[in-house]
Amino acid sequence: MKGRLFTGALAVAVLVVLGVTVSEQVAADRSASVGGAQAAGVPGGGGGEPPGTGEPSPLPPAWNLDGLTYEQRMGLVYDLGPDLQGPGSFTAVPGTDEPPREGQEFLYRVDVEDDLGLDGDLFAEAVHRTLNDERSWAHDGLAFKRVPEDGAGKPDFVITLASPGTTAEWCAKSGLDTTVDNVSCDSASTSRVMINAYRWAKGSETYGDRRIHAYRQMLINHEVGHRLGYGHVECSKDGGLAPVMQQQTKFLDHDGIHCRPNAWAYPNG
Repeated sequence: MKGRLFTGALAVAVLVVLGVTVSEQVAADRSASVGGAQAAGVPGGGGGEPPGTGEPSPLPPAWNLDGLTYEQRMGLVYDLGPDLQGPGSFTAVPGTDEPPREGQEFLYRVDVEDDLGLDGDLFAEAVHRTLNDERSWAHDGLAFKRVPEDGAGKPDFVITLASPGTTAEWCAKSGLDTTVDNVSCDSASTSRVMINAYRWAKGSETYGDRRIHAYRQMLINHEVGHRLGYGHVECSKDGGLAPVMQQQTKFLDHDGIHCRPNAWAYPNG
């Protein structure tokens, strides 16, 4: 089935630190420490290799963690309710991101639902990095350029980070029900590729907290894959990598076959 089911808001209070020291001065300079969330730790640069363990350190909200790298922020798990209903209004992330190489160009915009409390700039950066990675759809000679709301050129699609309730509303416009497993979708009859903020914030049991970076990359690649015309497939070899178009939020194993999590259309580059 194509278009498809797949797959906050206070942010992180705890970050498992791996070989990274966040100075007391940084923490002291930020007054608000937020409770109710855990962090997955600091993943490796490849996104998705499970890190080791470390002592947790209290940190302020994720949108103000200026001392952390992109990889570290992508390793955080945020606290966002599975039943959250946002206002249904969106704000486009400002600015433009050029693709790193030439190719068949797709224009896209990034919208974030208002009042989510999640880092829109981080989401936009993750989308751009992920789509233009040579392991992603860019491997096929595609190039993805992010455009602002008031920029020249109409976007081919709008990647939208939205609450579970708003995600369900937009997916229903294309005949899709995301409420059963609280997933994301490509709302193919509209311009929006919907990323469920609950899944973006919390991940899935199939990936676990320590692979949250890779899970987010998979979310982006899976739903944009639908927009590019790809349907669902499953791994056929026991112990093999799950195709990025497998519904990995719901399951990795099927019919006695064990599949390993995989975020990429072309995992070997």
